[in-house]
Amino acid sequence: MRDLAATMTGFARTLRAAGVGADHERTQNLLKALGHLDVARREDVYWAGRLTLCATPDDLPRYDRCFAAYFGGRRAVRGLTRAATVTRHLAGGEGEGERGQEAVLATASPLEVLRQRDVAALSEAERAEVHRMLALLRARRERRLSRRLAPSRRGRLDQRRTVREALRKGDVARLRHRDRTTRPRKVVLLVDVSGSMAPYAETVLRFAHAMARTEPRATRVYSIGTRLTPISVELRHRDPGTALAEVSKAIPDWSGGTRLGEELRELLTRTSVRGAIVVVASDGWERGDPALLGEQMARLARQARRVIWVNPHKGHEDYQPLTGGMRAALPFIDDLVAGHSLAAFEELSERLSDARRPA
Repeated sequence: MRDLAATMTGFARTLRAAGVGADHERTQNLLKALGHLDVARREDVYWAGRLTLCATPDDLPRYDRCFAAYFGGRRAVRGLTRAATVTRHLAGGEGEGERGQEAVLATASPLEVLRQRDVAALSEAERAEVHRMLALLRARRERRLSRRLAPSRRGRLDQRRTVREALRKGDVARLRHRDRTTRPRKVVLLVDVSGSMAPYAETVLRFAHAMARTEPRATRVYSIGTRLTPISVELRHRDPGTALAEVSKAIPDWSGGTRLGEELRELLTRTSVRGAIVVVASDGWERGDPALLGEQMARLARQARRVIWVNPHKGHEDYQPLTGGMRAALPFIDDLVAGHSLAAFEELSERLSDARRPA
């Protein structure tokens, strides 16, 4: 049962990263349901999860994609969704049931292990699997109130619409209201493409692609190295492979050096980040002046809603922020997080949904 709980908790985490509201309470309901079902049967696991973890119609296709990726078998999932009812069959014996349960868990366990592994140490096939899971990410954003007013059931009285409707109908049938709408908070993502980030840059860019596709109007992505390059447009291609191919053409300084201070100064001169969540994905190696980096980080922190620094080495137990760049930047960072594994990017995705700066 412990293995089952760990497997389903990992599955719920994958769902949350894909935008499904599979919170702790829903996960506990799933485990309770599975306690009354035959977990050796894939269809029982599938339907129990679908009924307990999904809250809206939009969750259903995301659930199916995640189930297929996590447990394998897209054809099997399509067959299950066509079924109108699920018919329970008695297990042929305790031994058979245990073997079936092990088979179901075995399909998920390798992926659960893969979620935690450092992408720099993965084989090409393993890295491709991680990238396939990253493509499922749907990073929910913290939302902010906009100045725009829209029709609403409550809020301030919309006199113009109320009068217009009364004139059309000859009587005031109902008072009309309008209220401020909400919009996703802007995210600015800076991706270090220098030589020291080579083992991680592609994975970070695939995460950026998932973000740009989720909220294209509220996402700005730049590569940073020896120069600042905007790559938001290239990342809006639907296919991740095509998007990264376009990005590689647009970036002139792949695997070069890093001048983070100069690039931040150019960013803050060229565009506004006021009220945005700024995510810097870099290992902090700085060939320029660390003092300049510190000055620009202070300037960035004053303007941004929150500054999140993603360092792939943060995922290693013995990591200490000792490089000149990290020491200069650290006082102005709200969150220093890992960026070395699928699990780390899933956690970053969840963090972006509530990126309020602590008091």
